[in-house]
Amino acid sequence: MRSVIFAVALSLPLPAFAAGVMNVKASEHSCSELTQIIRQNKKVFVRVGFGGRSFRYPPAQCSMGDKRSTTSLRDAGGKQCILDYTCVFDPASPYNFP
Repeated sequence: MRSVIFAVALSLPLPAFAAGVMNVKASEHSCSELTQIIRQNKKVFVRVGFGGRSFRYPPAQCSMGDKRSTTSLRDAGGKQCILDYTCVFDPASPYNFP
């Protein structure tokens, strides 16, 4: 039975697991708008410069291998935002093998 479930899980397309992630540019929104977008959409990838950060709400729902942390970024007006529910890579996690 486990092998059947495993085979079905592997046969599903990868976007099925990543469904629902919204991409947002930090330079187009204010701090309060970013906070509201994250709370409404539950999974948001915020683009900051060349890279980006992944946010999830509520904060306890980070993926395996990630940890909850705070992060700061600049919004459209140049104001410094501090968001406390970012999911970042956790090098100490047993799910992240060296």
